[in-house]
Amino acid sequence: MISTNQFKNGAHIEVDGKVFRIMEFQHVKPGKGGAFVRTKLRRVEDGSVIDKTFRAGEKFRPVRTETRRMQYLYDSGDAQVFMDNQNYEQIEIPADLDPDSMRWVRPNDEVELLFVDERPAGLQIASAVDLEVTETQPGLKGDTASGGGSKPATLETGVTIDVPLFIEEGETVRVDTRSGDYVSRA
Repeated sequence: MISTNQFKNGAHIEVDGKVFRIMEFQHVKPGKGGAFVRTKLRRVEDGSVIDKTFRAGEKFRPVRTETRRMQYLYDSGDAQVFMDNQNYEQIEIPADLDPDSMRWVRPNDEVELLFVDERPAGLQIASAVDLEVTETQPGLKGDTASGGGSKPATLETGVTIDVPLFIEEGETVRVDTRSGDYVSRA
């Protein structure tokens, strides 16, 4: 069993028969009454986020999690197909499982696939990725790094982000996957 004082961000617990990922938590010790833990939990099966409060010391069943290094092969419409690099076995995961992370993954990229109780539950990707700019307005003379301003650019995965004015089509840029912001030229 896992207690509330063993909570960690990213850990998984089972509450009322459903598996949740702990996104954030806070121990609260009021001046009057017993201590409690305020948490923000993401349900693994559908990704919905809830706020829940537990009494300090409450116990939960820990959930077995593991990550496997897999290669993203292709999108089959309603699912994404991944191949295990160890045994070359292919698995399909639903397209709506982790759409935020999939925006940054190209075919043949390797990712960490998270499994909770032997079921795929999400992707773990790098905090920054290098992607090629496939479409943007041409830069004009005088567009410099110190000139400020930005313009929209479409990347090779189809995502549109704002880049500085001096970035041209065909250049590779580094993007922060958590915020979707341009970081630098790659």
